[in-house]
Amino acid sequence: MNLKDHLLAQIALNGPMSVADFMTECLLNPKFGYYTTRDPLGAQGDFITAPEISQMFGELIGLSLAQCWIDQGKPDSFTLAELGPGRGTLMEDILRATRSVPGFHAAAEIVLFEASPALRDRQAQTLSIHDPRWIDSLTELPEAPLFLVANEFFDALPIRQFLRDGDGWHERLIGAEGESLAFGLGPNTSQVALADRITDTEDGDLVELCAAAIPILTVIAGRIASYGGTALIVDYGDWQSLGDTFQALQSHERVDPLQAPGHADLTAHVDFEPLALAARAAGCAHTKLTPQGIFLERLGITARAQALASPLGGTELETLIAAHRRLTHPEEMGNLFKVLGLYPSYAAPPPGLEP
Repeated sequence: MNLKDHLLAQIALNGPMSVADFMTECLLNPKFGYYTTRDPLGAQGDFITAPEISQMFGELIGLSLAQCWIDQGKPDSFTLAELGPGRGTLMEDILRATRSVPGFHAAAEIVLFEASPALRDRQAQTLSIHDPRWIDSLTELPEAPLFLVANEFFDALPIRQFLRDGDGWHERLIGAEGESLAFGLGPNTSQVALADRITDTEDGDLVELCAAAIPILTVIAGRIASYGGTALIVDYGDWQSLGDTFQALQSHERVDPLQAPGHADLTAHVDFEPLALAARAAGCAHTKLTPQGIFLERLGITARAQALASPLGGTELETLIAAHRRLTHPEEMGNLFKVLGLYPSYAAPPPGLEP
């Protein structure tokens, strides 16, 4: 049996499933799940993230977090955390960039939140000299100041999709057509969670909800509101969800998400407004949503690129220039990816962001 057979059997037994349930099975099924069975990153994988493109990304993230630590009085014990750390590249770059910040490493406990056994093994190798600790639930985060980064984490959380019809909504479901998986629609129902979207949508509009993001964000914001710290959330998306952004990537190409479940990465654009509202509800301040390119330019990525470029030539120099462009240019990752910062209401926002 493969994952497709498993899903068809579930559908035959229980009826069509939500997109959220489909994503959860495809990504995290213990036997067949995409993240539980492989390292998906890099040129030989299915996608590449900003830390894998250039060390500059992680260095600037690290220095921004370190400056927040300084601005908040240099607490002598704090949690340095990452959600979905991939291969550990981003955390490695953060730690290298901050090693000359007096007292920062000595005060930090490195905590990683990762569901994939394969990626936990890779992170252990990358960060072996730093002695990180892994947690299975964010409620395990220490009750201490929290300095956290989540890069391309929220986009992989399961979503539900709803198509507007009058004052009600049809949920988009996944069922069976013979031996194939196929999209369909559930009955027209009211949705309390979408009551505020009636005024800004029209019949036929599709809206996505990510219920799983809210408890995660609430724990993070609660720690920061109570103990201090900062969170930097970097992902592709926008302030409000509108339209179908559910996608599958395999070998760096977009593919049909129903075609080969368990063999492609599944993601959706992040709806940042509910994250910001959850932060406020937890007593935490948040910044304006800022394009990644603007954020990195404010932190000095061009000056850093020039410093790295000075001894280079030929292919190495071309690679660095291409990495700078990919991270910052509006037609590359610069506008598609956004940054939301969380911080205590009494503190200054993270460098590179505005209140």
